[in-house]
Amino acid sequence: MNTPQAMVHFQLNGQAAQVPAGTSIAAALYLCGDGIARHSVSGRARAPVCGMGVCQECRVLVNGRGQLACQTLCAAGMAVETGDPS
Repeated sequence: MNTPQAMVHFQLNGQAAQVPAGTSIAAALYLCGDGIARHSVSGRARAPVCGMGVCQECRVLVNGRGQLACQTLCAAGMAVETGDPS
């Protein structure tokens, strides 16, 4: 028998989103959005590449603080903003 999986509700760029518990923000970018984490200085869209925090391409703001999306799990009520976190 299948047990329903717990879902985490959060905000992604001001929009309500939900993913299964244990999902990284990097995965949530693909599941709930366009997969883009930020833009380069030339304006090109950038997405998570390495998945282990080395490339830094997945930088996002989480509740106003810079985080690596591949290293951060989605949590209830968090606000994730993509773009160009400082």
